[in-house]
Amino acid sequence: MKFINLFFVTVSTLVVATVATAGSITVVSWGGAYTKSQVEAYHKPWAKKTGNTVVSEDYSGGLAEVKAQVESGNVTWDVVDVELSDALQGCDEGILEVIDPTTLPAAPDGTPATDDFMDGALQECAVGNIVWSTIYAYDKTKFDTAPTTMADFFNVEKFPGKRGMRKLGKAMLEMALMGDGVPASQVYDLLNTPAGVDRAFAKLDTIKDHVVWWEAGAQPPQLLADGEVTMTIVWNGRIFNAIAAEGQPFGLVWDGQVYDLDLFVIPKGSKNKEEALDFIRFSTDTKRLADQASWINYGPVRNSSIPMIGTYHSDASINMVDHMPTTEAALKNALQNDFEFWADNGEELNERFAAWLAK
Repeated sequence: MKFINLFFVTVSTLVVATVATAGSITVVSWGGAYTKSQVEAYHKPWAKKTGNTVVSEDYSGGLAEVKAQVESGNVTWDVVDVELSDALQGCDEGILEVIDPTTLPAAPDGTPATDDFMDGALQECAVGNIVWSTIYAYDKTKFDTAPTTMADFFNVEKFPGKRGMRKLGKAMLEMALMGDGVPASQVYDLLNTPAGVDRAFAKLDTIKDHVVWWEAGAQPPQLLADGEVTMTIVWNGRIFNAIAAEGQPFGLVWDGQVYDLDLFVIPKGSKNKEEALDFIRFSTDTKRLADQASWINYGPVRNSSIPMIGTYHSDASINMVDHMPTTEAALKNALQNDFEFWADNGEELNERFAAWLAK
């Protein structure tokens, strides 16, 4: 096995030079093409509108840093983009600020935000922004016959080469079961049993010696580009960017996708809470969510944003709505992440996953 241990934080600052800055907030997200889409659709317009400064930092997910800041009383992050299970866990642990959904802007036709956001996108301490998906991609130049199923990802005899996988149990366990023939609709019923968990790890065992592990979202497209792997688990927006913006010869497979929500949260004790709330209200209005979709193929979480989705920002021939994880074709054998399952079992399963890696 080959391990990649890359944890990095990058910082960029947006300053509107013509306006005296009234304040500064730090917005933390996942980096790469995703953060780029947020900078263009959210950060720059909000900075221009308010005269504030946005400091953008990248992280690799989880609540460890948020918890450390809150417990130390030294909160330096103001807005953090998190997965749904982390939003729920952080709220339960009291390390996130409560956000009143009735203060969010209505849709253009007057529909209240509480009726416009998709199910699950508004939580006590979080406001959703995107639907995204964990899928797998492959290098088209390596295979005469293209892989089409999750089972193909685990078939290293028919489709030789190294595999890239995220160094985390979440989604990897679900994909292992689907790769072993379990229909998406039965995955969590099975994963809720000891036998199901054992079966998932047994399937992972079959390719463990062929895996290059990644932690940051920018890594899997680079692993493919460098020829270190022939297939990799990847976030759909990252691989779309590699194909559309960089012209890479990659294909993607929607079968067995695990889709999820990302949401904005505010760490408890943020010194810029009001500015952070204003940023979230601005960034999750109908127009801004639709604007982001022109930069990356993550779906907006507001119903009113869908008809406003246009073409790719640098190529008018690419209709972005056709590349979202929520198309009919993409959802044929798709699994929605069970955030309650991971909120309840994530710590235990990720500990077992870490122990399995260390064997």
